[in-house]
Amino acid sequence: MNELFVPSDFVNLILEILLALAPLFFIFIIFQIFVFKLSAKRFLGILSGFVMVFLGLILFLFGVKIGFVPVGNFIGETIGGSIHNWLLIPIGFALGFVVTFVEPAVRILCTEIEKYSNGFIKEKHILYTLSFGVAVAVALAMAKTIFAISLTYILIPGYLIAFILAFIAGPTFTSLAFDSGGVATGPMTVTFILSISLGAAIITEGADPVLHGFGLISIVALAPIIAVLIFGIIFKRKGGNIDG
Repeated sequence: MNELFVPSDFVNLILEILLALAPLFFIFIIFQIFVFKLSAKRFLGILSGFVMVFLGLILFLFGVKIGFVPVGNFIGETIGGSIHNWLLIPIGFALGFVVTFVEPAVRILCTEIEKYSNGFIKEKHILYTLSFGVAVAVALAMAKTIFAISLTYILIPGYLIAFILAFIAGPTFTSLAFDSGGVATGPMTVTFILSISLGAAIITEGADPVLHGFGLISIVALAPIIAVLIFGIIFKRKGGNIDG
């Protein structure tokens, strides 16, 4: 892995993160001067938060470059190139579940859902629903890569099912479902799972890396939508109601 370390890449990464955070930082400073006027203690606390986010992004994104992506590609190429390449399907299911379960954005969403539903929808129920949905999606995406299945055959029926379920589940769960789809496609999923899919597509005979390696994220975004809508229908059938 040492050959992947290029000092100039590290410097460029730091500059990119600084440029990305700078607008948010300056907007906060302007609001602090003219609107917020927070106490020194709170102001310094928020500044320390900016510093921690900056350092965290450096560590995460550089770790992705030297760790997540190479390992994901290696797993995809090794298993995808073997006679037992079908193992990528159950492995994808397991990884999809675990990666979603530890995804910070998913945790935050689940906590907020329980909070604003006054505890009617439990955090752990949504967490397991999303994790299972993504697990199924990743397994399906691996099958798509191995067997060179067109993405059209997955997305069109999938979204038709999602829109039908949305009418049944009601407006509240429809809102939760479509937000869940975006949250589930977080950095853990994109960096690790996508690299496995690309690695498998590169080594699989008859598969185009661009055509069959990509598209995973669109499937991952769809599966939680369907999973949460089904959860909402079951929730309402059991007597729960948060639609007001």
